[in-house]
Amino acid sequence: MKQPLLALFKKRFACHQFQAERPISGDDLTYLLEAGRLSPSSFGLEQWKFVVLTSRDHLRDLQAACFNQPQVGSASAVVVILAKLAEMDPDSDYARRLLAREYPGDQFAGALKNYRGFHAATDVKAWSTTQCHIAAANMMTAATAADLDSCAIGGFDAGEVRRQLEIDPVRYEPALILAFGYCAEEASEKLRLPLEALVEYR
Repeated sequence: MKQPLLALFKKRFACHQFQAERPISGDDLTYLLEAGRLSPSSFGLEQWKFVVLTSRDHLRDLQAACFNQPQVGSASAVVVILAKLAEMDPDSDYARRLLAREYPGDQFAGALKNYRGFHAATDVKAWSTTQCHIAAANMMTAATAADLDSCAIGGFDAGEVRRQLEIDPVRYEPALILAFGYCAEEASEKLRLPLEALVEYR
């Protein structure tokens, strides 16, 4: 499986213009969301929530919040990944329930103590957001496996995204926006630094 997986990484590229009239099937959309759901997360806390937009009106509005990037408005579907904030509190029902699932029985008390210390020393918004990026990467790779194209959108007005989606800023922070569909342009050449420029063995 190593070569097929690397082939997907080599094939995937950032699409900047989708075929707006070509929808994604419900099965394929569920497949992408499952790839996100099954992603690894710190402490097993699944820091993400996925908001799926397919309405052309919603996509046009969101495009304006993304500095008018055309891939947002032309996508067949957009997934706005929200990073959980309030639920990451060690005393929230959510955090305690998932920690108890991840660290059952006698492990729970120690895990909760460790997490409480981590939470107090951490920029929770930044941490939760970076966890969402793990899910995003898996969803984009899954899209390539399904012969779909994708683009990650990190440039957006977070306040406007919150307003459009009626997001409670205490509970969630927009982490990343993923556009999915069928590209209307040819795949660009894959340009990456060579491995020897990136890796240091010690």
